[in-house]
Amino acid sequence: MNRLAQERSPYLLQHAANPVDWYPWGAEAFDRSRREDKPIFLSIGYSTCHWCHVMEHESFESAEIARLLNADFVSIKVDREERPDVDRVYMSFVQSTTGSGGWPMTVFLTPELKPFFGGTYFPPVSRWGRPGFPDLLGELARVWKNDRPRVEQAASELLERLKMVTGAGDHGRGESTIAGPEALDVAVASYRQVFDERLGGFGEAPKFPRPSELLFLAREYARRSAAGDLDQAPLQMVTGTLRAMALGGMRDHIGGGFHRYSVDAAWRVPHFEKMLYDQAQLTLAYLEAAQATGDDLFATVAEDTLAYVLRDLTDRNGGFYSAEDADSVPPEQAGDPSAHKSEGAFYIWTDAEIGAVTGGDAAIVRRRFGIEADGNAPQDPQGEFTGRNLLYIAQTVDDIALRTGATPGAVAEALERARAQLFTVRALRPRPHLDDKVLTAWNGLMIAACARAARVLVGRATASQYLAAGRQAATFIRRTLWLESEQRLLRRYRDGDAAIDAYAEDYAYLTSGLLELFQADGDPAWLEWATTLQAAQDRLFWDEADAGWFSTTGHDPSVLLRLKEDYDGAEPAAGSVSVLNLAAFESLIGGGAWLKRAERTLARFGPKVGAAGRVVPMLLAGLSAWHADHTQIVIVGPADRDDTLALQQEAARRYRPFAVVVPVRPGSQQDALSALMPFVAPMRMRDGRATAYVCRAFTCREPVTDAAALAAQL
Repeated sequence: MNRLAQERSPYLLQHAANPVDWYPWGAEAFDRSRREDKPIFLSIGYSTCHWCHVMEHESFESAEIARLLNADFVSIKVDREERPDVDRVYMSFVQSTTGSGGWPMTVFLTPELKPFFGGTYFPPVSRWGRPGFPDLLGELARVWKNDRPRVEQAASELLERLKMVTGAGDHGRGESTIAGPEALDVAVASYRQVFDERLGGFGEAPKFPRPSELLFLAREYARRSAAGDLDQAPLQMVTGTLRAMALGGMRDHIGGGFHRYSVDAAWRVPHFEKMLYDQAQLTLAYLEAAQATGDDLFATVAEDTLAYVLRDLTDRNGGFYSAEDADSVPPEQAGDPSAHKSEGAFYIWTDAEIGAVTGGDAAIVRRRFGIEADGNAPQDPQGEFTGRNLLYIAQTVDDIALRTGATPGAVAEALERARAQLFTVRALRPRPHLDDKVLTAWNGLMIAACARAARVLVGRATASQYLAAGRQAATFIRRTLWLESEQRLLRRYRDGDAAIDAYAEDYAYLTSGLLELFQADGDPAWLEWATTLQAAQDRLFWDEADAGWFSTTGHDPSVLLRLKEDYDGAEPAAGSVSVLNLAAFESLIGGGAWLKRAERTLARFGPKVGAAGRVVPMLLAGLSAWHADHTQIVIVGPADRDDTLALQQEAARRYRPFAVVVPVRPGSQQDALSALMPFVAPMRMRDGRATAYVCRAFTCREPVTDAAALAAQL
């Protein structure tokens, strides 16, 4: 075992038995590189990364390749999910020098940590236009020894160029004017240009879910509708994409949840890993679509996704795990220690398996999920799905009823039986690897999803379960990853160990989750902690010179660039989420101070931000909120009363993304809440009944006590 055996990261532990003399990122490796005058080989990935597994098996398990690495390099392995600060620096380098990026990321550094060569996956022999990894190692070792001055000069020049490209250390670059609504029109138009009208989603294959795009478009629909604009295009792009994803193979139709992305344009063939951040953000998107359309399909998908997370990604103490792998041992090779894992093995089925498991319902199941005798995978270049079926919704219940002569009710019952049977059999298969680390940021996203579900689905039997899950996770994070005496967060918890200083995204996402949790249960402790986290984020990361929040504190000298993350990718940028957080604080607490940083952050991008709509959709959601009317809906009443529930259901029935909801429980809770939100202090129940107050800028309309009157005000 190498040094990685002492680490807690599941990704690093996966490499603990490699013959490579691995180091974790840290002073021991840096010192050796300087002492022995050897370049650093830096490999960055994460535990559920398919091509990371491939490169490990092909290269890092090879004694010959390990010999080359150990002789001429100091090898460092980094988990990008634990250390996004390190990952961002070198990913910026790889993208700027090669035009693309991804994981595993392969970078070669000088002993001063300056990159001089980088890429992603390299095969063990030259193929696909990529040099073989051993050949690359030999050439780089030769150049280091024989042409050292040129390497060091190039590394220094590349680092300076990287600083210019990323803006690291360059203050005063930003604009100073907040874009008007016309910038939002430009952004929406850019999405229309690339929207796939037939298949849903944006652009061509592969198709990745980017919930930030959908949340922006949904908000633009809401803002425009409130202003009398009847254009349905923003909402149609949202619902068309979400419906296509829900019906396609990217959704796990047996166990719930979503896979990482679709390999093809039709959402049929997934890349099978499952990430917590996808489940959280997609849950929010489906809940908002359910509110905006009234279509229960979207609510059902959200609940199905939450059921998966609560069952398979939840620690017994309440935290949420990070991910499940795409690869697993095929069921027919279970128990074979030499078995080779393959992608999707846990999720795919032969026609014979479908018949054996579902019996008399098999004909209906085959129609529903597009099962074919020889397999249905339309793209299978590596042959991993040959003869097997990827489940997707091929026919509706009504279509199946028409073609089989059964009633729609009988078809639905057969599918429910079959799903339970397939789930039971699938659970006996070798499971994919579970990355069981708990990340503060991703837990914040999931807390927000659980809390929003509890609020939007109030009155359903499952709503209390979602609220309990959100509370438990927030309590777990506070107990294990919040250093009260130092007023700061840690990023990662695993197996009893909490470590790594948190990044801006950890503060921003967790604050967002707490704001959602407060609106779900009204506990002032969540709002109070959220204000504390925002103050800590501002203290540690705010850029007073140029506005916005840096991703890191800048205190770690091994991280060469202090960057701001503006791109709203698979995860939204911390600054984008923070703008929305500050808008919520202003609506809940008021005073104007919250908006100053939001104003400066939005102004930093200037009037032309709409042209970057596909880059910063979550920031544009904040800009949409900036130009929208904000409402406060205060519901005063005991939590367990039917009249309180009726008002909550009425408030949840409408899609009002720019409104905040404040549940007020008369008595000690209201007294404690009034210290944070003085405007709720005089609000009382009328005639002994639960009462709703609809306010704008803390000026309220006549209080109402029945749902119809609240509906009229809303």
